[in-house]
Amino acid sequence: MDQIYLRPIGFAASPQSEHGGTVRLAGGMVYGHRFAIIRRSGAEILSRTVVSADGMAESLGRLPDNLAAEAEAQWGALRFAHPSLQLGERTIRLDQPQIMGVLNVTPDSFSDGGEFLDDPEAGRAHAAAMVEAGAALVDIGGESTRPRAAATWEGDELKRVIPAVEYCAAMGAAISVDTRRPAVMEAALDAGAHVINDVSALRHDPRSLELVAARGCTVILMHAPGAGGDLHAGGEYDNVVLDVFDWLKSARDRAMAAGVARERIILDPGIGFGKSLSNNLALINALPLFHALGQPLVLGASRKRMIGALSNEAPAAERLGGSVALAVAGMDAGIQLLRVHDVAASVQARNVWRGLRDAALTDFSDVPED
Repeated sequence: MDQIYLRPIGFAASPQSEHGGTVRLAGGMVYGHRFAIIRRSGAEILSRTVVSADGMAESLGRLPDNLAAEAEAQWGALRFAHPSLQLGERTIRLDQPQIMGVLNVTPDSFSDGGEFLDDPEAGRAHAAAMVEAGAALVDIGGESTRPRAAATWEGDELKRVIPAVEYCAAMGAAISVDTRRPAVMEAALDAGAHVINDVSALRHDPRSLELVAARGCTVILMHAPGAGGDLHAGGEYDNVVLDVFDWLKSARDRAMAAGVARERIILDPGIGFGKSLSNNLALINALPLFHALGQPLVLGASRKRMIGALSNEAPAAERLGGSVALAVAGMDAGIQLLRVHDVAASVQARNVWRGLRDAALTDFSDVPED
């Protein structure tokens, strides 16, 4: 069966720089003006047509009926302005990049394992510092999902996560919990969490779908090729960008079929999960395509191994520059939520990035008055 994809490939600093011939990607601060309409069948790319924003309607009108509806849906999704997330007392606007700060309460995280596990005061202080620095959301994880990490017993995960949720809730933070176990999800929501961030996309336990649908909470569905205990297994792709796009589309539709409201679904391409360096680079370069799925997007690339692979194997603690570079790449792609370890540096980068965008948007200096 033929499939179609609308990939933004040309970007402008402002609408006026293209005489208005742009679309505002996902209602954010990135403007697209050239797009590739890609058709494929299985592993084979059948055609690739480059069109302008102004020429899109005509190009879509020439598509066969079996592809036209999906193409129109993707074109609408690329232009859809996502409403703000209301998480407890906090409102998170999705018309600009937002920062998710990582709080690991695990003994074996690749980046800061054990630092906040046995010292609740240190964890509380770190969470407070992230919120004060500008994190819109604190993402709490009690199980390491790095390659070859040992499985965590549910009881241990609960003991790690719930106290962290409670002290973050007490300070009024918006909270997501990085877990794939429904018992942890339920206890975390009861303790004050607002978002479930499931690296298995609600596949690890069939009860997770029912729970998330019943609680009406926001959920992040991440791509990972492994269906069992090893999320990194099975990372073989015909075309990593299009395969991950199709997988996330199916994950979104599966959640909706189970009763999860579409406006509660956020998607994550899963950088580093069952993907080679070349896979990860291809995905990051193609991030604007994923707006065609019609959901807000998360990018979690902070301190990941790909940075070390491009930086003389720098250890996780020495990957700040690469992490900020990837965060800025996410901003340039219109990503709404950037999951990072180094909140203050990322917020500063975001603020400078936004300053540049705001300046471009109000700059008409080379546009004739008439």
